[in-house]
Amino acid sequence: MRALQLVAPSEFRLVDLPVSEVADDEVLVRVRACGICGSDVHGMDGRTGRRIPPIVMGHEAAGTIETVGAGVRDWGVGDRVTFDSTVYCGACPFCRGGRINLCDNRRVLGVSCDDYRQNGAFAETVAVPARILYRLPEGMPFDKAAFAEPVSIALHAVNRSGVQAGQSAAVIGVGMIGLLIVQALRERGASRIVAIDLDPEKLELARRLGATDTSLGEPVDVALEVVGITPTIRTAVENVRKGGRVVLVGNVSPQAEIPLQVVVSRELDLFGSAASCGEYPEALAMIADGRIQVDPLLSGETDLDHAADWFARLHAGEKGLMKVMVHP
Repeated sequence: MRALQLVAPSEFRLVDLPVSEVADDEVLVRVRACGICGSDVHGMDGRTGRRIPPIVMGHEAAGTIETVGAGVRDWGVGDRVTFDSTVYCGACPFCRGGRINLCDNRRVLGVSCDDYRQNGAFAETVAVPARILYRLPEGMPFDKAAFAEPVSIALHAVNRSGVQAGQSAAVIGVGMIGLLIVQALRERGASRIVAIDLDPEKLELARRLGATDTSLGEPVDVALEVVGITPTIRTAVENVRKGGRVVLVGNVSPQAEIPLQVVVSRELDLFGSAASCGEYPEALAMIADGRIQVDPLLSGETDLDHAADWFARLHAGEKGLMKVMVHP
């Protein structure tokens, strides 16, 4: 099968790899669409340590089942599916307790680090366990279905925040996930949604998608930080009311400082938000009925032959680019 492989920091090569053997509990998916994630762009140059070459990246994908493992039930050839980016074991204490994103044996599609290597979906096919599959709503295009992964991450972050109808929230960093969080907050009934970013075009789009303000005034009930660096974490912490909540979603930097005395003296709740945990069905439903709009976030489409060029453009921070969809 043809695949786009990261062979060195920021260097891609189209390669021909063997089609993955399908285990008894797996299916082989013919990939119809796979989005380029910000974590792929940040990781391709080696800075995160989670894209160690050689690796086929890609975890925001949708397609059709081509082969079904001997032990798989309820799925058949031709079924239209998407799948969790987290390959969870289903057997560890966290999985049995419903916290699949914290699986002791967790792997992420398209990630290679010191602990494991799991090829992803920038390829013609990818083998995944049937337990991480989700069926697509009738008529949903593959492009939209591939947004289920980032939408599920946004929903999980908002769920972690515990925001209630009528409360105020700030979203620090309105890139792809931040813009989806803005929409999720709107659907949860937040009365005031403040979008914070350095890019005026992103702020304008945030307003179109539900943000009510683009500057912080009164402290908010909840802040969601979607960058992952010290200055933006500080902004989130310092603009939450006493007793409020801060949810850390971004993780660009492996380490960051927090204003500790502010957290302690104002008795703030500080939460991490990792991937998603069962939000896929809701994500697909909200995309299907338009409560979460993904079309305004799609900047370009390409095939495997030209995907490396789009990676380079995204890595360079080309203005106006948001989500690029690859069609293997």
